[in-house]
Amino acid sequence: MSGQKPVTLSPDGIAASVKAAKTKGLPPVHLWNPPFCGDLDIRIAKNGSWSYLGSPINRFELVKLFSSILKKEGEKYYLVTPVEKVGITVEDAPFVAVDFDAVGEDEAQSLTFTTHVGDTATAGPDHPIRIVIDSTTEEPSPYVLVRANLEARIDRKSFYRLVDIATHKDRWFGVWSDGQFFPLIRSEDLTD
Repeated sequence: MSGQKPVTLSPDGIAASVKAAKTKGLPPVHLWNPPFCGDLDIRIAKNGSWSYLGSPINRFELVKLFSSILKKEGEKYYLVTPVEKVGITVEDAPFVAVDFDAVGEDEAQSLTFTTHVGDTATAGPDHPIRIVIDSTTEEPSPYVLVRANLEARIDRKSFYRLVDIATHKDRWFGVWSDGQFFPLIRSEDLTD
């Protein structure tokens, strides 16, 4: 016997592993490469809500803890601890940007987004904003990179606020943040 405790494939087991390895700030999931233990029926819905076996996870502290150990490899999402990696389902993006603060104007502007779990990211070269246009409905879906390959979908009210502060540059309508211009739509495609 090695003296190690067996790994329990459950949300409670994952939470216990993370709490045991907890350090200040976000856990270093980029350094953790444990063996894959299988998929767990945890789902992050498009609106950012989490569920386990179809039941909502209502404890904010647990959702925040799980979001801190989220990792994306290729197109798949995992919860990762030092000793286990389990696959989960993410319907769209794992985070929702529910607000942002704008400081400065034009090229000197800085946009800092806050997610539904309290993460912040200032849009710029390391945290780009991108827009995906639905080919059927032509509705825009805006995203901002929060950390390590993990994006937040920018909620509707925040997107409308972005449009309110947007400007034209090189035939694009978009926003400045951290010295970078992020196009939202072609100027010629704007309608009154």
